[in-house]
Amino acid sequence: MEAVRPSAVTPSKSKWARALSKVLQRHATAAGVVPDDDGVHKVKPKGTEEWNDSKTTKRLSQKFDRLHHEELETKVALEALIAKIFATVSAVKAGYAQLQHAQSPYDAEGIQGADQLIVSDLKKLSELKQCFLKKQYDFSPEQAMALAEIQELKSLSTTFKIMGKKLESQTRLKESEIIFLKEKLDESNKQNRLLEKRLNQSGQLFVLDNLHLSTLNPTHFITVLRQTVKSIRGFIRLMIDEMKLADWDINAAASSIQSGVMYWKEDDKCFAFESFICREMFKAFHLPYFSLFGSSVPQGKKHPQVFFDRFMELKSMKVKEYLEIKPKSTFAKFCRNKYLQVVHPKMESSFFGNLNTRDMVSSYQLPDTTFFALFAEMARRVWLLHCLAFAFQPEASIFQITKGCRFSEVYMESVADEAFLSADIGPESEPRVAFTVIPGFRVGKTVIKCQVYLSQSKSR
Repeated sequence: MEAVRPSAVTPSKSKWARALSKVLQRHATAAGVVPDDDGVHKVKPKGTEEWNDSKTTKRLSQKFDRLHHEELETKVALEALIAKIFATVSAVKAGYAQLQHAQSPYDAEGIQGADQLIVSDLKKLSELKQCFLKKQYDFSPEQAMALAEIQELKSLSTTFKIMGKKLESQTRLKESEIIFLKEKLDESNKQNRLLEKRLNQSGQLFVLDNLHLSTLNPTHFITVLRQTVKSIRGFIRLMIDEMKLADWDINAAASSIQSGVMYWKEDDKCFAFESFICREMFKAFHLPYFSLFGSSVPQGKKHPQVFFDRFMELKSMKVKEYLEIKPKSTFAKFCRNKYLQVVHPKMESSFFGNLNTRDMVSSYQLPDTTFFALFAEMARRVWLLHCLAFAFQPEASIFQITKGCRFSEVYMESVADEAFLSADIGPESEPRVAFTVIPGFRVGKTVIKCQVYLSQSKSR
């Protein structure tokens, strides 16, 4: 029998052994058995999987911390870059403010310096833009933010200083304008005082400076009447103001003058006071010299030329000046009597706390008060109108409308237009005259309408 050669069997066994070894190694690994360095298989100890997981978690945590730290550094660097951008923008604004300030008044060196600063800051902005795009933050964030804050505060300080200089310049300009306007105001006041002086002497009666008795016509009388009414209303405004200061009941005072009147507006009650003043001031207007001499007026003093001369004399003088020169004249007596009739002692005491003005007027003295000055000017206007009325031939006459009369456009005009706008007005409820405010006049064939207040009450 032939012997088997080892060389023929060895390769086949070696190949098979290697394949078996691989299969066993896979099964050992799956079963938790690992070979050592000597090729001996050992069982893998329990807990090794947990140890590997812990190690992996630690590596991942370290990697996360490293990424978070890098992200935080990038964020801080970006914030520092933004701070530098804002600081540079503030510097540009400061430079622009400096450029504007240097233009007015024109400062060539200041403009050139401001222009260079603006160009330099714009270049810095361009560089910062490139740093952002390339993410090159080659600076210390903390130091950069501190410097940016300092630069921004410095730029703001510069801007505020320039604004302060600009405001100071505008203030000086306004002060110059104020001085100029004050000079214009003083000039206007001087002109007004000159006009007021002329008006106080004769109101708008200076248009009658060249008047002669032969050229006298109703137009002249109408001119004087308008100024008289204006003076009456000026005194009434002062009287009502004094009533308010003295806590008078204006409604009760108006009702005591004109009772039972339904006013269209609350402010219309002033017409009641106007009717009272006119009634007292024009009382006895139709008699020569307001019957101061009774019926014993000499015939010569009734001549139209005498009244005309008295008109021209008083027209060209101030009332105070005239009363000082002629304290016992006919006009002085008229002014004294009318004041004592119009201003009741209780009214004067309520207004001024005493009767000093009344005592002085009674003794033909001139009280130095605004109240008496306006009253005397009103009396002067009424007296001038009276003299002019008797300068006509025949003399001008006065008339008033009785309460309850129908309205007539020929002889009347209403001081309240609301009387014709009411929806309740009809053939049987047309407004009637409640009282006469300003009397009317007849000058020759000319009728000057009286002013009346129309009541809301129905006709009977």
